[in-house]
Amino acid sequence: MKIGTETPAIVTGGASGLGEATARRLAAAGSKVTIFDRNVERGREVAADILGYFAEVDITDIASIDDGLAAARAVHGQERILVNCAGIAIAQKTASRDRKTGAIRPHDLAVFANVININLTGTFNVIAKSAAGMLATDPITADGGRGVITTTASVAAEEGQIGQVAYAASKGGIQAMTLPIARDFARDGIRVATILPGLFHTPMFDGLTEEVRDSLAASVPFPSRLGDPDEYAALVQHIVENDMLNGVSIRIDGAMRMAAK
Repeated sequence: MKIGTETPAIVTGGASGLGEATARRLAAAGSKVTIFDRNVERGREVAADILGYFAEVDITDIASIDDGLAAARAVHGQERILVNCAGIAIAQKTASRDRKTGAIRPHDLAVFANVININLTGTFNVIAKSAAGMLATDPITADGGRGVITTTASVAAEEGQIGQVAYAASKGGIQAMTLPIARDFARDGIRVATILPGLFHTPMFDGLTEEVRDSLAASVPFPSRLGDPDEYAALVQHIVENDMLNGVSIRIDGAMRMAAK
């Protein structure tokens, strides 16, 4: 699918990190981009910078998604590209022992549910709502394509580390639903693909010391560095533009495989 003014895009989590890089790249390629995020100040900044539109959206709230989609479509028209980058990460073992007191506690179930609700259910919510809009449009490619949806999982979906049970479960769910969703929409010309990023230099790394960042970078076989968010965005662009990519999950990780911790 060719990226341009006829293929408006929505990027969830587009105010920072991988989402921001993707919003910027799609806008540079000619798409009219809407950013969905809860960070209003930064979201509006990025949207203004790329001549796009910002909507404050909570992807766990159906009414919020509906309002955001309606606003985006009123400004740019029906989106033909959806990129799901919104998500959170927490660290907590399935059950653990306090080193000081010896007390044993299970994983906080509310925390687990919240990670699943945001990362997995939230992603699905936006996909279902956006795809419903795409289904109502006419095809715009010679093959009958109506739109492209990309989601963001993680290498943790395949190699979750100690303390990543909630995060890995949510990302594994995103990876697992990719093919069924692609099959759901195959006759209607909507493609679906998932990206599994490794270690990328996003804002979550800014709080780490340089020593820790260097250690993480050294764990990547080649190139031995943290990924640049624009490299993730470049893969999104390629997925959109390559009509044979459908129902697939693609790692972008410099040949890294996560150790247990």
